Amino acid sequence: MNLVNYQDSRPIYEQIVENFKIQILKGVLQEGDQMPSVRSLAMELSANPNTIQKAYIELERQGFIYTVKGKGNYVKTDVSLKQIKKDEIISKVQSLINEAMEIGFTKEEIFEKITDGGVNI
Repeated sequence: MNLVNYQDSRPIYEQIVENFKIQILKGVLQEGDQMPSVRSLAMELSANPNTIQKAYIELERQGFIYTVKGKGNYVKTDVSLKQIKKDEIISKVQSLINEAMEIGFTKEEIFEKITDGGVNI
């Protein structure tokens, strides 16, 4: 499981959160799937168990997993989570378009760059 890039400047727990979120949103991890235990994931990633626990707490706070006392953590899928992520992405794209227009790009130039191979989709 490749959840951490040690060259990345972001904290390890943030990378773990983001990678698990992507796996859940893509459907790689399904509703009810058990997450790796804190201890086993910490050993696999050579990370502190507190780091893994912090990531799991954040995933639970964001609604991606839930905890069953004494049993572990499980994937919780909710259609609204995917919509929230889509809205977040659209917001980022809109922000980039606004930034491009502020420095002189026209809507037509942006559209042309996206549709004519300037952006790999």
